[in-house]
This record gives sequence, structure tokens and C-alpha cells, in this order.
Amino acid sequence: MRNEFLPFSTPTIEDAEINEVVDSLRSGWITTGPKVKRFEEAFGAYVGAPFAVPLSSATAGLHLTLLALKIEDGDEIITTPMTFVSTVSMIVLAGGVPVLVDIEPGTLNIDVTKIREKITPRTRAIIPVHFAGQACDMDPLFALAAEFGLTVIEDAAHAAGSEYKGKRIGSLDSVSIFSFHPNKNITTGEGGMVCTGDEALAEEVSLLKFHGMSREAWKRFAATGTPNYDILLPGFKYNMMDIQAAIGIHQLPKLDGFIDSRKAIADFYNRAFATVDELAIPVTAPYQQRHAWHLYTPLVRIEMLTLDRDAFMAELKKENIGTGLHYKAVHHHPWYRENLPQTEQSLPNADYASDRILSLPLFPRMTEDDAADVVAAVKTVIARHRK
Repeated sequence: MRNEFLPFSTPTIEDAEINEVVDSLRSGWITTGPKVKRFEEAFGAYVGAPFAVPLSSATAGLHLTLLALKIEDGDEIITTPMTFVSTVSMIVLAGGVPVLVDIEPGTLNIDVTKIREKITPRTRAIIPVHFAGQACDMDPLFALAAEFGLTVIEDAAHAAGSEYKGKRIGSLDSVSIFSFHPNKNITTGEGGMVCTGDEALAEEVSLLKFHGMSREAWKRFAATGTPNYDILLPGFKYNMMDIQAAIGIHQLPKLDGFIDSRKAIADFYNRAFATVDELAIPVTAPYQQRHAWHLYTPLVRIEMLTLDRDAFMAELKKENIGTGLHYKAVHHHPWYRENLPQTEQSLPNADYASDRILSLPLFPRMTEDDAADVVAAVKTVIARHRK
């Protein structure tokens, strides 16, 4: 057993980020300002998006995108049950009706072949989630959207740096929404970004993020600004701050290296667990892509063991190995069980994964020795509880 606890994830924050935040604090400009603009432009250029809107979170990005699309009460939005609840909660809060489609058993991405049967005259959009950083199969999804006149909103919270058939997520003909939460591939502490080629939508999201105000604070109070402004529509307080962007400015150039480090650990896990029958390792989709490896999420085959997934995680903690739960399927949460009832066994792949999934430690500062400790702990727990 390890002597020290290995967390499931920890951000890589170095002197450049710290010094940039200190510079912001000393400058007196800590809210939305020039550093947010720098990060917005750099991130948009990195993913290849004509327009990028920085926000306080990816959840805010989902909310505002749905509002900008003028979702009406009863409009249906197709998405996956294997996601953090914010994907579905924002549909509900925007007045829409979530329609859940089952996942592929290996990749845990939405099963694009099952979307058509869920499309009705009330369907307005499809929200695929690039689970764990692996791109969904977007070509057939875009073909469906074009056939039925639907908008594609990519939940790219896991997918900063992911690619699909040689194109970065964020550059496709859609709206893409990224997260910079501390456990993501890059962080701004908290934060998000809406990326799109639709200028009108980007402008609407920009207005909605800050009270519907025609001028943000840095344009009003900087030396070259004017304090006057107009409210063009009722809006929210979802803006990113300079002290957040100060971190992101220095995280972004490291993103590709972070992904390489994550991939090396994921490859180590895949080799080590390849012959462990009690563990189903993540499956790589057959099309050309770049997996960002935000998460490493095997399924514990609890039917072969004497304990369930939660007890398995507790046993790993006793071995000083941290884990995460990404995710319990949305329709397994009490509110959604009651308010979004599903036909029994209508989402069998999501049900199966939801009861068995866990996230093993995966972050850039991990060493191969750390990964070896994880493997040893997993094998120890399995050996102790094998039927």
C-alpha cells in the first residue's frame, strides 16, 4: 500500500500562473478585463473557433446557448444520460424537455445510431457529450441534424484539445462549450467558454452573460472607455474574471503536453488491466481522433465480485488511492427519476455503466510509479473480493 494518499485529480499550477494572478491583484483590475480578452482570443485560436465567449462555467455556457437559441416550453433536446447533471439540468431550466438516448457500451458516448428514433416534430437540438475527452462520431450526427433542421450543441466540457478526424473540437459546424474546472485538462479555477462560427449566437451569449449590458466593465472604466451603457435585454452574471483568465493564459500553452502526459498514464493502465477480467477498460472509437484523456473510467464487473462499485471505491481509499464517480447516469438521480421517467430498461447500456463506473487517478504530474500503485491496489481489491 502507498504511504501517501494519491488523489483522483489535482491541477498543475506553476509559477507562471501564480505570478499572473498576483499581477492582476496588484493591478487593481481583477474582474472582466484585458486578460479575459487575451484568453478568449488565444483559446478561440487554439480550437479554431471564429467566435469565443468566456464565462464563469461550462454550465453557464449551456444555459445561455439554450436561451440564445430561443428554446420554448416543451421543445425537446436530445442528449445522453452519461454526463454530469448540468447538461440535462440546463435543458430543464431553459424550458426544454430532455430526451435521453442510450450510450455505446465501450466508449460511453451517445449511440448516434439510436438518435433517429427519438426525433419528433418538437425536437430542436442534439447535445452530444465527448465523454472523458473522446470525440463522439460527429459526421452521422451532423447528417441527422441537417436532415431534420436541428442545432448541434457539443458539450465539450471534457474535450479541450480533443480532435475528430483531424479537426479540433470547437472548430466544427456547431456550438461547443468547454469547461475549465480544476479537474479538467486546463483550468481557470472555475470557468467555461462557448465557441462557435455563428456570430449572432455569440453576440447573444455575450449580452446574456453580463446583464444584457452593451459595454462590459473594462470597456467602461478603462482609460480609453466611456462609462455610459445600455441594457439591451435582461441578462445574467456569468462573466469570467481576469484573475481566472490569468491562470488560463498560462495553462493553454501547456495543454498539448498535459494531454500527452495523460495519454501515457492511460496507456499504462490499458496495458496493465488488459488481462484483468473483472475490469472493462475504456474502448477507443475506430475513427480518426485525438483523445484528450480527461478521465480514465473503467467499469468494475461487480457480477464477478463480492462487493458493489461504491464498496470497491471505499476499498481503494483504504489502499490510499483516490477515485471519482463520473458518472451516475442522470436518470438514476432522485429528481430525474421522478420528473423524467424512463421506460424500464430503455437505457440498458447507461444503466449497466452507471452501476459499475469509477474514475481512477489521472493527472499530468502523475508518475509511472503512481500509476503502478493504482494498478497494484486495484488488483489487490479484486483478488480480495473475487467470487
